[in-house]
Amino acid sequence: MTSTADRRAGTPAAVVDVLHVPGPRPTPASAFAASLSFGWRALLRIKHVPEQLFDVTVFPLMFTLLFTYLFGGALAGSTTAYVQFLIPGILVQTVCTITMYTGMTLNRDIEKGVFDRFRSMPVWRPAPLVGALFGDLARYTLASVIVLALGMMLGFRPTGGPIGTIGSVALVLLFAFSLSWVWTMLAMLLRTEQAVMGVSMTILFPLTFASNVFVDPATMPSWLQGFVTVNPISRLVTAIRDLTAGTPDAAHLAIVFAWCAALIVLFGPATMWLYNRRS
Repeated sequence: MTSTADRRAGTPAAVVDVLHVPGPRPTPASAFAASLSFGWRALLRIKHVPEQLFDVTVFPLMFTLLFTYLFGGALAGSTTAYVQFLIPGILVQTVCTITMYTGMTLNRDIEKGVFDRFRSMPVWRPAPLVGALFGDLARYTLASVIVLALGMMLGFRPTGGPIGTIGSVALVLLFAFSLSWVWTMLAMLLRTEQAVMGVSMTILFPLTFASNVFVDPATMPSWLQGFVTVNPISRLVTAIRDLTAGTPDAAHLAIVFAWCAALIVLFGPATMWLYNRRS
């Protein structure tokens, strides 16, 4: 039955009848499903703005070629010998450097008011943030494949086989996901994406270069070796080299997992507190 007011308003009776049918409400999307939906949104943006793939395609090629031929002859006597040492490190450096664009993208969305609309939706509250990180995992995977493929063309041979190689990529992606929470927090704190990029580079530059990515720490002064030893990037690179060589070390893996957990536990809640505070 439709009311006189509905009919007087010109609403078709069939439509009103459908809208008034009693029944259970649709089941809300789970936290994981909502996060995947926002991750798919992040990937769809690449379709409309393909320039977003510039950093995950050009940077891996540039870093790998530049450092292989810049340092190979001087440090190892040949590029072929050096590439066995370099590729695991350059894989970590490339993916970790790309993670800062997560914070820049989020900051842009926040300043445009996109996240104000997300907060008004009946979904799991962290879903927009977690989904954005899920979407970026696809970009990190592409960068990893490019580095490894180019490395093999240059002479890199992972003796750990496919299992060691896939395990290495998975470990890098886990660490990248954890590290990205640092940049999401910065996206909430800073006003512009240029500021996010500046602060991110200030943090990433010493972490990636004052590490064992390019050279053996034994050649460094003792005071710098202390920093390199505790540097999480160095720990990750060591674990990746073990995996690609087919000699995984449980202690090295445990340290990397501990760093991943610490980054998520420290910066995840801090990011969500800042996110909720903005509403």
